[in-house]
Amino acid sequence: MTTTDTTEERVPLTVRDSDCGPRIEAHAIGTEAAGAVAATLKALAEPLRLRMLSFIATAPAGEACVCDLAELTDVSQPTVSHHLKVLRDVGVLASERRGTWVWYRITPGYKSAISTLLESFAPAALDALGPRPHLTGLEDADAALDRLAADLAATHPDLARDIVLRTVRESYTALARSAKVSAHLLTLTDRFVRQRLADLTREASRNADAGAATSPQVLFVCVANAGRSQLAAALVRHYAGDRVVVRSAGSTPAADVHPAVRPELAALGTDEPFPKPLTDDAVRAADVVITMGCGDVCPVLPGKRYEDWLVGDPALASPAGVAAIRDELDTRVRALLADLLPELDLPTP
Repeated sequence: MTTTDTTEERVPLTVRDSDCGPRIEAHAIGTEAAGAVAATLKALAEPLRLRMLSFIATAPAGEACVCDLAELTDVSQPTVSHHLKVLRDVGVLASERRGTWVWYRITPGYKSAISTLLESFAPAALDALGPRPHLTGLEDADAALDRLAADLAATHPDLARDIVLRTVRESYTALARSAKVSAHLLTLTDRFVRQRLADLTREASRNADAGAATSPQVLFVCVANAGRSQLAAALVRHYAGDRVVVRSAGSTPAADVHPAVRPELAALGTDEPFPKPLTDDAVRAADVVITMGCGDVCPVLPGKRYEDWLVGDPALASPAGVAAIRDELDTRVRALLADLLPELDLPTP
C-alpha cells in the first residue's frame, strides 16, 4: 500500500530578497530608548498625575505648591506626594522645599514635551473618541480655487493677481492639513483668505502712510486655535466691535473648535469659528500679539507689542474649568481694551 503525502506550499515569514529586504533596526526605535520612553509614559499614564501636570504647566509662576495640588482631588496628601514623587523620579518634575512646603515645577528638558502632550496629543486623543463624519470633498479643487482667486483679485485691485492666487492656494493647503470635513474647505478658505488679504492690504497701506490713524489690531495665538485664542478673540469683538481688528491663529491648528468652547463662543455671538494656521502676514499686520502656550513659534518683529498669557486649556477642562478660563480671559481682555481704547465704555463685570 502506497501512501501519498500531500505537501503544502509554505510561505516564509520573512522574504529573502537582496533588493527588498526588511531593515527593522532602521525604522524602529532602539530597545534601550523604547524602555526609557516607556518608563516615562507609564509614569504619566495616571489621571491625577496628568491633572497635576496641567495645573503646574499653566500656573502663573510655572510652579505649584503641594498644598495647591492636594486640592485637585479628595485623596490624602501622602497619596498626592506619592504621585508627585513618581513624576519627579522619571525627571519630569523638579521640587524645592521652602519653609514647610514643597514646590514643584516642570524640568526645562520636559517643558516642550509636556506642552505637546497637553496641547496636541491630549485633545487629539479625546477627539478620536468622538464621531467621525464622512463627507466627500471638492471634485475639482483647482478650478474652484482659480475661480475664488479671480473673484478676490477683483475686490483687491491693489494686490497683484499672482499674490492673491498664491494666498488662496496656500490657505487651502494649510487648512486641508487639519480639516476633518473636506466638503467645507472652500468656504473656510474663502473666509481665511479674506482675512489674510485684508492683513496684506493693511500692512501695505500702513507702510505707505505711517501717520494714518487705524484701528488697533490684535492677534491671539495658541497651539490649536480651538479654545483659548478663539475665546479671547470673541471677547474682544463682544466688547469692542469693529473698533479693534482681531485675529486668532494656532501654531498647530486642530481640526475643529473644542466642543466645550462652542457654547461660550455662541453666547458671545461668534459666527461658526474654525481653527486657522499662524501666518507671517497676520503677525506683520498686528499691533499686539498675545501668545498662550504656543512657545516660541510666533515670529518676533520690531514695533510689535508682545504679551504671553498663561491660561489653562479648555479642551481638557471640566465645565467649571471652562467657565473659570473664560472668566480669566475676560479679565485680561478688559485690561487690554482699557489700555488700547481708554475711551471705550466697558460694562461692569
